[in-house]
Amino acid sequence: MDINTIKSTLTEISDPLLLENLQKYGVEIKIAAGQSIMEPGQFIKMVPIVMEGAIKVLRVDEDGRELFLYYLYPGETCALSLTCCEVSKPSEIKAVAEEDTCILGVPVRFHEKWSEEFRQWKDFVTLTYQRRFQEMLKALDAVAFLKMDQRLMRYIQVKREKYRSNELQITHQEIANELGTSREVISRLLKQLEKKKWIELGRNKIYVRDDFEELINKEEV
Repeated sequence: MDINTIKSTLTEISDPLLLENLQKYGVEIKIAAGQSIMEPGQFIKMVPIVMEGAIKVLRVDEDGRELFLYYLYPGETCALSLTCCEVSKPSEIKAVAEEDTCILGVPVRFHEKWSEEFRQWKDFVTLTYQRRFQEMLKALDAVAFLKMDQRLMRYIQVKREKYRSNELQITHQEIANELGTSREVISRLLKQLEKKKWIELGRNKIYVRDDFEELINKEEV
């Protein structure tokens, strides 16, 4: 991968030697939309850094039900992956490419080495832990304190911000899977939002009003 691409994506890293090492030892991997790149029980051999696209990280229970935790965008990596690398434990999460995605895989041995040699790599890892921890707290708060209709509205807003579009191509079942509920519950709640004229439902599509976020904030006051 071109070193200028790495530098422009990993804006927090400017150390020429670290950038050179990332180019030399990082493995460029392309993943098609919908493809799983990590499964529970799988040992992680590389630290995945998103260069293009997006990855969604999910927690999976024993019955196969999924709970959405957070997204990874360009320039970001997964704190849970880092933890598994450092203690040589199998993954406890599932990671799926939300769209066609390119990652730079850093072999575990270099992650450990660079943490000692490069202050910027250590800072990058520390900042990753902080950001992902905050996002997991939000996911936990949503499950513990919010009703399903509130969680659904926030979910729609996150998707809208991610795609920068008011048209979301997603099925009711996909939403149900990520929010850990049934398709029937999601369909009912979406119909309620459509009745309020906050959204419009199409075939595997949701059309969201421009002022959707403002409506959510008013609802929660």
